[in-house]
Amino acid sequence: GEFSKQIQEENLAIFREALGRVLDLNNWHAAMNLFVEAGYRSSTLISSKNAVMFTYVLYLMGKHDFKVPALELNRIIKRWIFVSTITGFYTGSVESDAEAQYADLRDIHSADEFVQYLNRTIETRFTEDYFTHNLPDELNSSSSQSPAWFGYIAAFNVLGYPMLFSTTPLIHYFGPGASGTKNAIDKHHIFPKHYLEKIGITAERDRNQIANFTYLDYARNIDISDNPPSAYVARYREKLGEEGYALACKQNALPENFETMDYFEFLEKRRILMAEIIRLAFEKLSQ
Repeated sequence: GEFSKQIQEENLAIFREALGRVLDLNNWHAAMNLFVEAGYRSSTLISSKNAVMFTYVLYLMGKHDFKVPALELNRIIKRWIFVSTITGFYTGSVESDAEAQYADLRDIHSADEFVQYLNRTIETRFTEDYFTHNLPDELNSSSSQSPAWFGYIAAFNVLGYPMLFSTTPLIHYFGPGASGTKNAIDKHHIFPKHYLEKIGITAERDRNQIANFTYLDYARNIDISDNPPSAYVARYREKLGEEGYALACKQNALPENFETMDYFEFLEKRRILMAEIIRLAFEKLSQ
């Protein structure tokens, strides 16, 4: 009777308030800007769209339910975006993972507890073993949709590093209007596919390893074409000078003198360096 009607009205009021927060464009854009700051400037870099939805809910809970101060909330959500997206927190059994998280949050009663809870979850995922073993293993893939590959690009964006043999930060090319009818940048095989085929490496999975990819602008992509590293690196090394070349290698997770390496040795070493780039970006987001 009256009691159940009162509960209905109370629940409806709660729903209206929650819906207003969800549909508030100021909230939405503030949360999406945190994805950009975490390196995910383009939706093409996010392999699980559920990550956006569930992270938005977390952001709203932190802001409205737990009253986390704005700067602190932005910092923890950026770190959460970076970690949860790379480790695939919201892939697989999404509902059960999200439900378990929301169940945990029922025991949270303050801003400090909310931040501490997310920090604990982050620390259980981004461990020393993860960076030195698990992440290099995850980078041993030829999947163009690999969260680890997207995480590497996001890390590149967080650090503001330029593309290989360029002075323009890669993140500039992921913004609206960066490309015309042709892409301004393309993924390029560091050891070109046709070159690898010539030396007997014919398996697609081997040639398309994500550790064999980098982004190049259109002009450099055409310039390098199918030339092996031993041919094209010398030209760019001379242009950059030894110091500039060493910096380009460091920023692009390339072992120095990679152009003379055995291909599979190169892949193994680059995966380790790519994982270090991701760690560096995470440390920057944690400052």
